[in-house]
Amino acid sequence: MKRILIICGLFTIMGCTNNENLNDCIQSLPLNITTDLNNPQLINVLVPGGYVSLSGGSKGILLMNVNGDDFVAYDKLCPAADCNTPMVFERGIVLKCACDDSEYGVGRGIGGAPQTEGFVCPAIEYNVIKRGTSLQITNF
Repeated sequence: MKRILIICGLFTIMGCTNNENLNDCIQSLPLNITTDLNNPQLINVLVPGGYVSLSGGSKGILLMNVNGDDFVAYDKLCPAADCNTPMVFERGIVLKCACDDSEYGVGRGIGGAPQTEGFVCPAIEYNVIKRGTSLQITNF
């Protein structure tokens, strides 16, 4: 019985994913943008689930309202391909790279994780700090 447990444990450990490939991923880019929620261009981001595209970052930024008070921001740079086309926000839950059809989950706690099998690198997520009606978007 002990042998079976040891063998099962070894297979479990060997089956875990390796994070070495994450070292090859693009890290967050230098960024420090401040914007005001009273800006008419941000009207769509005022409601939970609302989003807006902003200039900045490498290929633009997706700013999303998670629940009314919390915001997340992602660079539209495709993390897996040398792609000149910005990623597109689809179905309210993913950023999609047109160059390789890879998809990345967005929202609170998702962290830009790849949703397409075989892809390891996440979308670049930025830190969003809300102070009153002001939002500061920075790299971590």
